[in-house]
Amino acid sequence: MERIKILDKSFVPFISKEEISSRIAEVGAMINKDYEGKQVLLIAILNGSFVFAADLFRTLTIDAAISFVKLASYKGTTSTGNVITAIGMEERLNDRHIIIVEDIIDTGKTLSAFMPEIYQRDPASVKIATFLSKPDALQYKDIKADYVAFEIENKFVVGYGLDYDGYGRNIPSLMVLE
Repeated sequence: MERIKILDKSFVPFISKEEISSRIAEVGAMINKDYEGKQVLLIAILNGSFVFAADLFRTLTIDAAISFVKLASYKGTTSTGNVITAIGMEERLNDRHIIIVEDIIDTGKTLSAFMPEIYQRDPASVKIATFLSKPDALQYKDIKADYVAFEIENKFVVGYGLDYDGYGRNIPSLMVLE
C-alpha cells in the first residue's frame, strides 16, 4: 500500500497486515498458555480496540468471554487529557480473571482513569493486552501492559482500528503520519 490521504493528512505504510496477523497469533498463544484451565473475561475498550479484540479473541482456545466499554481521550491527533466513559460495564467482575484489551497505550491516562474502577470490583486477576505501546509517550508509570503486540515510537498511526477523527479504522495494515 502506498501513501494515503485521510482528511488533511498523509500516511505511509508502517506495519503490514501479515505482520499484524502473525504477531496477534503469538500474543493469543501467550494468553492461552497463561490462562490454561481458567476462564477469562476480555474487556475491550472501544472504539479503537474492536479490530484487535476480535482478532485476538479468535486466537483463544481457553474458556473466554468478551465485553466492551467505551472510553475516550482523543480528538484529532492529540489527547484531550480528559477521559470520558460513554458506555459503562454491567458484567460481574468479582473473582474473575480480566484482560483489558486496548488499541494503544500512549500517555496511559485512559487506563489510569479506568483501572481503579476495575480493581474496585474485586477481580481475581487483571492483565492488560494492547495492540500498540508507545513507551516514550507514557506519563502514567503505573500502567504496564502484560501483552504487547507492537512497541512503537511516539508517532501518530492509523489503521487496524485506530483512527484520525473517525477515519482510517478500516485500513487492514498500520499507517504512520508522513
